[in-house]
Amino acid sequence: MGPSLRYASLSGYLELSQSLGLDPADLMHGVGLDVMDLAQPDKWVPAGRVARLLELSARESGHDDFGLRLAEYRRASTIGPLSLVLRAEPTLRSGLDLLVRYEHSYNEAIRIRLTEANGLATIRTWFEFGEPAPSRQAEELAVAVLYAILRQFLGAQWQPLAVCFAHPAPAVLDTHTRLLGGRLQFGHGFSGLVIYSRDLDAPNPAADPAARANTPELLRTLAAPRGASTADRVREMVEVLLPTGRCAADEVARAMGVDRRTLHRHLAAAGETFTSIVDGTRAGLAERYLSNDRYRLTEISELLGFAAPSAFSRWFRLQFGDSPSGWRRRRSDLSPAAPAAS
Repeated sequence: MGPSLRYASLSGYLELSQSLGLDPADLMHGVGLDVMDLAQPDKWVPAGRVARLLELSARESGHDDFGLRLAEYRRASTIGPLSLVLRAEPTLRSGLDLLVRYEHSYNEAIRIRLTEANGLATIRTWFEFGEPAPSRQAEELAVAVLYAILRQFLGAQWQPLAVCFAHPAPAVLDTHTRLLGGRLQFGHGFSGLVIYSRDLDAPNPAADPAARANTPELLRTLAAPRGASTADRVREMVEVLLPTGRCAADEVARAMGVDRRTLHRHLAAAGETFTSIVDGTRAGLAERYLSNDRYRLTEISELLGFAAPSAFSRWFRLQFGDSPSGWRRRRSDLSPAAPAAS
């Protein structure tokens, strides 16, 4: 079973698709979804199917900005109980921390990461579907929603330094400039936003201290946050160490202040091994890099810590039943389940 997301993520899909002359029931059926389930926003659905639906809707409507248009229908409640906690946070930094740590509570496929350097903050977002699903429309929807969340904290007149997309620019940019402003960059190394670090600590004018008193109780209704376990910490370190070629259990254990045997014992208690975490982290990163055509396969092999592209290809085929190049090609297939290459 691949990652899922709440049907609330398709809030407004019915209205938008009909306004563009589409048959939403037919399109949803074409990717293995049921239009009747839109009445159950808390029901979970395979994320890859939703990605195909957005891409198919963009193609059939002739509107490359379908994902962006859908963002206009989104409401804070789309992310479920987390929305109640988010609007009570005192700063954007604490709000983003919640979005990152509890991203699995509203969308198991999305990844959001915040990094800071030299006075700038970069917020990257991408998807790990666990299958070769197209991501352009989903990425544009995610960036637009993230942009709207930041403006809730920083005000309607605020603008980021850059709005970045890994894919090429569409032929018409009217919707992009209307919703995201003019600081657009396409064909970038990532999809996301670049802002001043100082914006992260600006006070949230809508924060309600009384409402924040309920935060612990609301968070207890959600699954454990990412980064709370030893396995989560190991995953984070593996992601950092893979490109260096020094991703070994001894190295990770030393960085965590324990010996290798203790590390393995903690992972075993969580039903994990160091190898399973390395493979899982590599799989997510491989999908992320293969989704961006600017990365050559040799570069991806190096970023994942393989000594040679041939080793990467063998590992990838064992993990996914396909070659990296075959996976990349199949991302354009909009059927419910594209068969793996033989």
